[in-house]
Amino acid sequence: MNWLSWIIFGGLAGWVASIISKKNENMGMMKNIIVGIVGSWVGGFLMSFLGAPGVTGFNLRSFAVAIIGSCALLWFFNAVNKK
Repeated sequence: MNWLSWIIFGGLAGWVASIISKKNENMGMMKNIIVGIVGSWVGGFLMSFLGAPGVTGFNLRSFAVAIIGSCALLWFFNAVNKK
């Protein structure tokens, strides 16, 4: 995937993950994109750890992996920043 695909893919995955984790009001477009891109890497790592392929392109399975990784990333940050 090229850089524009990663931005679009990451933005969508980060947006859906922020809705799932109920953090959508606190996140803007840039945070959604960053969380989605990093979450795609996290999801790919988690899937490779389980023996399944990670993000393989712009498809529904990869989108689900990116959302799972983004939710895990948001959960981790919320656990660390809990006051």
